[in-house]
Amino acid sequence: MSTQQPTAPHRDRERDDREELAAEIRKHVLLTLGQPGRLYDVQVRALWQDRYRVNVFVGADICSATIAHSYFVVTDGEGTVVAATPAITRQY
Repeated sequence: MSTQQPTAPHRDRERDDREELAAEIRKHVLLTLGQPGRLYDVQVRALWQDRYRVNVFVGADICSATIAHSYFVVTDGEGTVVAATPAITRQY
């Protein structure tokens, strides 16, 4: 049985797909939540299958940024959030 590593273009394509999916999740969270003042970053971490942890950071810079909102989300294959704990509600 062969245990070859994926080729570089294949790895790049997978990384691009993950980044596109994370961007879609970010967009959906911010459209639902609204735009917090002093938004620093929206971090999307893959957990397993279609489950993610999304942290919304606010602050002037990395040293002062804090997590203003944190969600455990479930997405469809396109990155649309279909469930979130806690529920994402309009805040801004």
